[in-house]
Amino acid sequence: MFFLSKPDDARIRTELGSLQGYGFSYPEVGATQGELPAGWVVLRGRAELGKGSATFERAVKAMRQWKMFEVSGIELCWPDVPLQPDASVAILIRHFGFWSVNCCKIVYVIDEDGPVRRFGFAYGTLPEHAEQGEERFTVEWDRASDLVCYDILSFSRPGSAVVKLAYPVARWLQKRFLQDSLAAMAEAVWAD
Repeated sequence: MFFLSKPDDARIRTELGSLQGYGFSYPEVGATQGELPAGWVVLRGRAELGKGSATFERAVKAMRQWKMFEVSGIELCWPDVPLQPDASVAILIRHFGFWSVNCCKIVYVIDEDGPVRRFGFAYGTLPEHAEQGEERFTVEWDRASDLVCYDILSFSRPGSAVVKLAYPVARWLQKRFLQDSLAAMAEAVWAD
């Protein structure tokens, strides 16, 4: 959903609420757990956050607080949304003089304890989102190397004719978010 001026909180809540009865806007729900679907654009990034269990716990805390969305030009509505399946969020983005609201719903949550301790979640796009697809955010602690990393994996395609026309710009924005999100998580973990 595109706006010429920044929509207020009530408008965003109305838009998000109007989508609650709808399913995801793509058929490959949950695909970030395994083999990614063919024909989609895949984007992946990874950042080392440090070492040890304390770093991992700080990274989990940052993820629960949605710190990976503390990037310029993006507002997560609302960072107190719990990480649980079916929880919905709206992402407010300012681009080139206009605003967009993009709504997503959490598909699954990861909380694995083994040789590699993993925590994270994936969310998928709802109707009216500028893109279609799924994005996974995880933090991992490899106990063998003691290394803690933050990882983003997504598959997407344009969700509307407008986005298809401006696809090079949309891809640039996705790549910029990926880099900014990696930096935001590193900053959140190191600042704690």
